[in-house]
Amino acid sequence: MTTARGAAVTRTAALRGAREKDSREKRDRALAALEVLVAAGAPISFAAVANAAGVSRSLVYADGVRDQVEAARARQREPGGTTIPARAGNLPATPESLRVELAVAREEIRRLRGEEAVLTRRLRLQLGAEIEAPEKSQLISRVGELEAVNRQLVAERDARVLETVAARRRITELEDELGAARESLRRTIREQNRTR
Repeated sequence: MTTARGAAVTRTAALRGAREKDSREKRDRALAALEVLVAAGAPISFAAVANAAGVSRSLVYADGVRDQVEAARARQREPGGTTIPARAGNLPATPESLRVELAVAREEIRRLRGEEAVLTRRLRLQLGAEIEAPEKSQLISRVGELEAVNRQLVAERDARVLETVAARRRITELEDELGAARESLRRTIREQNRTR
């Protein structure tokens, strides 16, 4: 019981460590994406940083990253701050082009949400299997215990078989002795009856 609890604690610690490492890597990617956007002079927004880093917007709003994004946005708003228009060829946006971009963005969001749902399901199944499945060392240990018990039971069975064989032999000997004793008793009784 204690071994299973220790294994569960170990797996939980491993999962927690993996989550923390993943979070650090995503924060680092967000900060690197922010630096790239600033260097390119692109408009800085939380959505732009999240998209460039390939992370969720909630991570970009987290402490540490949000401060950096807000500072970069403030620098762009200052006189002399540079931004490159988001549109290719510096063409002005028309209502129709904005509608098309919005439709494309919505479709991309729908597709990404579908992929996220599939990946989340797969991750849950995988993590559930890892958490519920016993570790290989536990299985090896348990197999060793069961083999030892099996060897002991086989030895006990073999000993009982030998005892049974010896007991049957002794029963046969006693039956022979009993038969001989009866025959001897009959002769004795007959001889006594004749002498009378």
